[in-house]
Amino acid sequence: MYPQGRHPVPLQPGQSFKFTVLETLDRIKEEFQFLQAQYHSLKLECEKLASEKTEMQRHYIMVSPIKPLLGAAL
Repeated sequence: MYPQGRHPVPLQPGQSFKFTVLETLDRIKEEFQFLQAQYHSLKLECEKLASEKTEMQRHYIMVSPIKPLLGAAL
């Protein structure tokens, strides 16, 4: 149950664990929810940038054929 070399230390009277199991689970849950929200936000930002990139590429393709025509006219 315990790694070799580590043995449970009995609690002294008046001493308590730093965090209980439920407090630790709540903290892990909060951190997970924070990371999940951060992931969602970054994913939306990435999708927005990809959409903007596609729009810029479309604009460039539409403008690109006009440049050679303008150069030939000069």
